[in-house]
Amino acid sequence: MSTIDTGLTLLRSAAGRVSAVNGWMGNAFKSWMPTGLYARALLIMIVPMVILQTVVAFVFMERHWNTVTRRLSQAVAQDVGSLVEVYKTYPQDKDRAQLRAIAMRMQLLVDFLPVGDMPPPGPKPFFSLLDQTLSVQLRRQLNRPFWIDTVGNSNQVEIRVQLDDAVMRIFAQRSAAYASNSEIFIFWMVGTSSILLIVSVLFLRNQIKPILRLADAAESFGKGREAPNFRPRGAREVRRAAGAFLEMKSRIERAMEQRTAMLAGVSHDLRTILTRFKLELELIGDSPELEGMRKDVDEMSMMLEDYLAFARGDSGEQSQPTDMAQALEELRSDAERHGHTATVTFNGLPVVTVKPASFKRCLANLVTNAARYGKAIAISGQRDHRYLTVTVDDDGPGIPAHLREEVFKPFLRLDNARNQDEGGTGLGLAIARDIARSHGGDITLGDSPMGGLRASVRIPV
Repeated sequence: MSTIDTGLTLLRSAAGRVSAVNGWMGNAFKSWMPTGLYARALLIMIVPMVILQTVVAFVFMERHWNTVTRRLSQAVAQDVGSLVEVYKTYPQDKDRAQLRAIAMRMQLLVDFLPVGDMPPPGPKPFFSLLDQTLSVQLRRQLNRPFWIDTVGNSNQVEIRVQLDDAVMRIFAQRSAAYASNSEIFIFWMVGTSSILLIVSVLFLRNQIKPILRLADAAESFGKGREAPNFRPRGAREVRRAAGAFLEMKSRIERAMEQRTAMLAGVSHDLRTILTRFKLELELIGDSPELEGMRKDVDEMSMMLEDYLAFARGDSGEQSQPTDMAQALEELRSDAERHGHTATVTFNGLPVVTVKPASFKRCLANLVTNAARYGKAIAISGQRDHRYLTVTVDDDGPGIPAHLREEVFKPFLRLDNARNQDEGGTGLGLAIARDIARSHGGDITLGDSPMGGLRASVRIPV
């Protein structure tokens, strides 16, 4: 391998690692971010406000307060230097009354201590702008040892200067050396930010409500339920989306009504012909050939009902609270009436809002399918705060895993044994899944602990 190929390989490897790190950081950032539109919108408004306030506070503190504090400390240091010069220049002021009078005019308090009464240098306060600035200014004004205390007394600053025969102790007001208006600035900054945040929260809540109503209406329509009192509200884009949803809903309902009306007409015409066949067969009499024709006519009637039920779906029925425990018990009784062993269990609150007739037909199709190929049936229901799950287990031969999605296709039969003589039209599972999906759920097939097939229905509650 040449040097160029080695370099390209290293570059690709480094690029791959950088891409992996970027992907990991992006996924981590997404996991920390909120998922709701309301929380994200608030975050979009709060984060720039906090950054702006932080930058303004930093600039204000570093530029304005530093400048003001430096000038105030410089003035205090000059006053202290002037007092030291007065002390050196006028030694005839033995009781130092004149010096104290001058200090009083400067709003300073002065007294004198013995020569050895100079404390050792203490640790500097952390992040103390006054201590740093005042120390620098005193060092520039004085050529003598000094000691300052900006922490001991919150209202005053103590300064000690080493003289030849004494220690001059000076007390100055903190406000004379330090711009102490940070509380006012923080109060106004936090207060105005809080007011803006409250206004933003109220405004965003009113803007998010129409979107939530639209989502609830779409979810209810997907579950086959009505959304009462829903109308377009909110911003122009939200009203446009709500109007498009209402138009789509009306088109779907109109198409379903037209299909139902067409199927009703076809059903009426075909049933009339089949009834005519039955009457003609009854008038002809009894014979072995006619018995086979009667069976064919009955089979055609059953097939026609199944086709119409599949095409019609559950249109027209309204959702209402239904006792699912009682419905499962009725299915168990029907299965036992036809000679099968069946058990029922249910956990959770049994009342669920569904279309009772169509949902019972969905479960009945699953129980009928289990009864056709098994002898023992176990029906169980589980309801939590989000979903209703109903499972139907049997001890039959089951269905291979690679064919469990194929059986939901209309008119599909897995083998030759499941022919029309065995009953059924290949629409039972297709109708059941169509009903489950009209409730916003689905049906899945799996292995049963009884050795056969498990059919699981899960719909949102």
